[in-house]
Amino acid sequence: MLATLRPALVMILFMTALTGIAYPLAVTSLSQAVFPERANGSLLTRDGHVVGSALIGQTFTSGRYFQGRPSATVAPDPADPSKTVSAPYNAANSAGSNAGPTSKTLVDRVQTGVADYRQANGSAGPVPADAATTSASGLDPHISPANAAAQVERVATARNLPSARVRALVEAATEERTLGFLGERRVNVLLLNLALDDEQKDSQQASIQSR
Repeated sequence: MLATLRPALVMILFMTALTGIAYPLAVTSLSQAVFPERANGSLLTRDGHVVGSALIGQTFTSGRYFQGRPSATVAPDPADPSKTVSAPYNAANSAGSNAGPTSKTLVDRVQTGVADYRQANGSAGPVPADAATTSASGLDPHISPANAAAQVERVATARNLPSARVRALVEAATEERTLGFLGERRVNVLLLNLALDDEQKDSQQASIQSR
């Protein structure tokens, strides 16, 4: 019995040490040494405070900010854990809506999203698809350049900034296709909104100094 158990126990301990301790430590050390920012979640800070991650979207409701695409993620209902409630950009529960094209709930949500988008941005033209539909993960931090362009006038008016300047910030925040052919051109909403805040801060300081 012992002759049979001894090699099995030794192998269990060896594999536990190798795959449960040595390998995670090696991978963690390598990632921290090669790309620490990404390994720590691509966190963004302002004035010493973490304001979000470049990889995970978040909700912006103020007219002063560009808004991301809808998110279908949910969280347990505090009043009834057996049910769920809407929790946009919930990184602990990444998922799409899983609603099919014949789903009335999906159709109603998209129609409502289109109407709200047009009202918020004063546009009667076509609405970019990503402005009314959710991503597969529910965490997409990007919007299309067309979506960002449609929000320029609203944001410029709310911030009392020239539209041309806001449009230039959008262009500067636009990321090209990966390797030139993978994916689509996109705009990181959080990075763009942080650039907006920095621009307004600089404008206010310049205004004060010119007095």
